[in-house]
Amino acid sequence: MFALKRYTEDLINLLFPELCNGCGKLLYHGEKDICTKCLYDLPFTDFHLYQDNLVAKQLWGRLPVNAAMAMLYFKKGTKVQNLIHGLKYAGKTDIGVTLGKLMASRLAQSEFYNNIDLIIPVPLHQKKLRLRGYNQSEYIAKGLAEELGILMSAKHLLRDKSTESQTKKARYTRYENMQDVFSVTNERDLLDKHILLVDDVITTGATLEACGNTLLNHGIKKLSIAAVAFAE
Repeated sequence: MFALKRYTEDLINLLFPELCNGCGKLLYHGEKDICTKCLYDLPFTDFHLYQDNLVAKQLWGRLPVNAAMAMLYFKKGTKVQNLIHGLKYAGKTDIGVTLGKLMASRLAQSEFYNNIDLIIPVPLHQKKLRLRGYNQSEYIAKGLAEELGILMSAKHLLRDKSTESQTKKARYTRYENMQDVFSVTNERDLLDKHILLVDDVITTGATLEACGNTLLNHGIKKLSIAAVAFAE
């Protein structure tokens, strides 16, 4: 039975080869979404081990967090950009789950991320959700939740206003653009909880600041933040 299953898998891979989402090369048996070489070459930050890392410092004075981290450094034209773009714009949601599981293995090593009660992804507005068909951060959160054994909810934090792309905006303009954008539902579920807020890429932190302050204003006990990548 095992031999038949392996033969079937090999035949499927021959007809529909799976490629690495980082470098585009053929994946070998046992590899998923990202090849072993790309995994080895990824620019991991180790921010999960230090409370005064670059992500946390960026939020100092703006958002009171228990801990904040990003797993990878993000630069244009790199494998990290290939992974993020595949996840966000090419419908490759499995990448999000894989990256979430990679991040979970790091958070599990950190004392700063103990006793998390609920994982919440940064939400998309319904308009963008309909256009894209999915929320990329939700799939990252799913990978985290599955690996850590913690509940994930995409229903407790909502994006009420559709905003313009933040990509080319200055920091203060991004902050202004995110005011009064998010809201909370079922506030009672969040009271006195340690929430892990999850995003794909952190740039200025304006979106996370707006999300985080909305959650803190509705009774959560502690806020931690985790993202796949950090754009310096």
